Amino acid sequence: MNWIELRALNNLYSKGDVKINDTLAQSGEINYLINSLRILDRTHNNLFVLDGFAEIYEKDYLEKFNRYETFLSDNELLKPQLRFEESDIQILIGIKEDMDNGNLEPLREQIIKNEATVRIVSLMFFKNEKYLLGKEALINAVKLLLDIDELADDKDLQYKYVLECKDTNCIVLCENIDFLKRPTLARANNIELWYAGGKNVAKLDYADTRGLPIYYSCDWDFDGLFIIYPLVKEKIQTIQLLTPNGVPKGIIETEHGSKWENIKDKNIDFLLTPKQLNLVKELVRKNQWIIEESNDLIKMLDLNK
Repeated sequence: MNWIELRALNNLYSKGDVKINDTLAQSGEINYLINSLRILDRTHNNLFVLDGFAEIYEKDYLEKFNRYETFLSDNELLKPQLRFEESDIQILIGIKEDMDNGNLEPLREQIIKNEATVRIVSLMFFKNEKYLLGKEALINAVKLLLDIDELADDKDLQYKYVLECKDTNCIVLCENIDFLKRPTLARANNIELWYAGGKNVAKLDYADTRGLPIYYSCDWDFDGLFIIYPLVKEKIQTIQLLTPNGVPKGIIETEHGSKWENIKDKNIDFLLTPKQLNLVKELVRKNQWIIEESNDLIKMLDLNK
């Protein structure tokens, strides 16, 4: 859902009816409430509530709407023309929380120092380098929350981002940015974290591990294991794949885009330990994946050692 749909449902709750626009007419959520739950109905120009709507709204929508509205208002993002997706708002809330507790400060400093592009920041926080392109309101919201004046608009993805620590005893290259947003644990355990940007591994041709052990942490899905990891292994032959300990999630249930269906065309058995190979087979059999940030990084490293 986007903010227009969320706001319309709240107006229905408080007023009983709303005028239909194109967004509401095409909304999958609202059509579900009309056709499946039968707690909304429509005329040519209006939506109106039926018996049971208030109960469902209070149960499933009211709390999160109030949270989103408070966040948007408090951060001066609540505009009449706002069209943010619900997932966008959730990411923005996470950025705000990480900024407030200081977790994002090292990363923010590197974003400024490296003159990060819109694509890099998009990849960091939205896991898709093209997601922010053309979305000026969302770009401005990210800059506001990060307290950054400008982002570069070129396509240079040659910087890697590093969370440094004192007395480094190993390096972990992360597929996603999440572990770098939580610096305390890594620094307390003398772990230097790298983020290259998913598939953008060409820059690793110039990486210097300084003779330190280096490990790879990733989503255990088709892209993370069968696309990105072999590319990384070509660049840094000494890198070792960390075995995850997070709880697997269903690919269908989480609406995850990286699917196992292309696995028959790939063979990375020679890059996996027997235990890792068995885990992959189990994930494929159950159509599940393991999200990188759901893992306990320290336990992964201890197991590998």
